[in-house]
Amino acid sequence: MTKLRNFLIVVLAGFAAMAQAQQGPLRIEITEGVIEPLPFAVSSFVAETPGASTYAGTITRVIGQNLAGTGLFREIPRDAFISRVTNFDSPVQYADWKAINAQALITGSVNVASDGRLIVKFRLFDVFSEAPLGEGLQFVGEPDGWRRMAHKVSDQVYSRITGEAGYFDSRVVFVSETGPKNDRRKRLAVMDYDGANIQFLTDASSIVLAPRFSPRGDRVLYTSYETGFPQVFELDVATVQRRQLDVQTEAMTFAPRYAPDGLTVVYSLAQRGNTDIYALNLRNGQRTRLTSAPSIETAPSFSPDGTQIVFESDRSGSQQLYVMSARGGEPRRISFGPGRYGTPVWSPRGDLIAFTKQNEGRFHIGVMRTDGSEERLLTASFLDEGPTWSPNGRVIMFTRETAGATGAPALFSVDISGRNLRRVPIDGAGSDPAWSPLLP
Repeated sequence: MTKLRNFLIVVLAGFAAMAQAQQGPLRIEITEGVIEPLPFAVSSFVAETPGASTYAGTITRVIGQNLAGTGLFREIPRDAFISRVTNFDSPVQYADWKAINAQALITGSVNVASDGRLIVKFRLFDVFSEAPLGEGLQFVGEPDGWRRMAHKVSDQVYSRITGEAGYFDSRVVFVSETGPKNDRRKRLAVMDYDGANIQFLTDASSIVLAPRFSPRGDRVLYTSYETGFPQVFELDVATVQRRQLDVQTEAMTFAPRYAPDGLTVVYSLAQRGNTDIYALNLRNGQRTRLTSAPSIETAPSFSPDGTQIVFESDRSGSQQLYVMSARGGEPRRISFGPGRYGTPVWSPRGDLIAFTKQNEGRFHIGVMRTDGSEERLLTASFLDEGPTWSPNGRVIMFTRETAGATGAPALFSVDISGRNLRRVPIDGAGSDPAWSPLLP
C-alpha cells in the first residue's frame, strides 16, 4: 500500500472478495486511491422497554446520517435488508448481510431504566470476516441527551473502522445572522456539529464576530462591538455569563484565540495606527506584546503543543502567513504562492495549517504543511473564508457567501482531500464557525 503523499487523504474501502481472502479486521485505509465508500448497514435499534421506541428509531437514523455524511461510508437502505434484528443478543445471520454486500453491520438496543435514564447499547460486526469489531459498549444518559449517545456510537464505529478518532460528539459555535445584507443582526449561537440543537448565547443588540472555543469547550472568546468599538470578551457556555478581557479605552482588541492550556489568550490590539499581537495571562491579567512591526498582525493561532503561533501579516507588502515562537520574536514567512493569505488555523494533529486565500477574484479554503510546503486548495467560490478544524483534523468547516445583494453566508464543510463538500443544515444564515473539542 502506498504511503501518504502530498497530504492527499482519501479512502480505500476494501472489496468484499479481498476482505474474504484476508479474513482480517475490516478497516478503511488512508491511502492515495479513491474507491467507493464502504457499504454498511444499521439495523433498527431494538426497543427493549416501554418508552424506548420513542428514541430507538431516531438514534438509528442519526448514526446512519453521521457515518454516511463523512463520504467514507455508504448506508445500505433498510428496504434492502433480508434479516431483521429483533433481539440484541441474537446471533448475526452473516449470509443475509453478505447477500446485500454490507461490509459492516451495526446493531443496538435502547432501554429506559427505572430511574428514567436512557441506556443505549451497540455492537459492530465485520460481515465478511464474520466477527465482531471490538467489544459491545453501552452509553447511559438523560433522555434529552439521546443525540449525544447517537454521536458517541457513531464515533466508536468510525474509530474502529478508520483507526482515527471521531468527531461527531462535538459542537460548533458560530455567528447566527438575520436581516438584509445592509442591516445584519448578529448573535452567538452554539449547535451540534451537524446543525442540530441550536442555542443562542447572546442577543442581537450588538455586532459579534469570530467566536472561538476553549480547549475544554466550556468557554468562548469573541469580539463584540457593545462598547462602540471592537473588544474581546469571554463567555461561559453553561451560564452565559461574560466578561471583557484586557479592558482598553483607547484601543481595539479583536481576533482572540486560546492557547492549548486554556490559560493564555492571544489576540490583536490596534492603537495609534498600529496592530500587533499580544498574549494575556488569564490568571494574573499580565499582557505581553509578541510582535512589533509597522504593519498589521492578526488572526493568531497556536500549534497544538503551544510552542508556536501562526498569524497573518502585511509586513511584506501583501497579506501573508508567518510562524513565530509562542514567546514572540522574529517570525518566518511560510506562504509564497500568488494571492493573499489569511485566517490561518493550526490543525489539531499539528501537521497542517488551514487558511483563506484570495487570488484572481476567487476565494479558497486551503491547507499547507507547517513550513509552507505542499499547499493545496480545497474549495473555490465567490467568498469562502474562516476555516475551523474538526477535533480529529479530518474535516474543515468554513463560511461561504454567494454574490449579489441577497447573498447570505452559510456554513459548509469539506474533508482535507477536497472531497465531500457539504452545506451544514441550519435555519437561517451563519458565519464564523469554530469547532469544539470532543465533548467529555
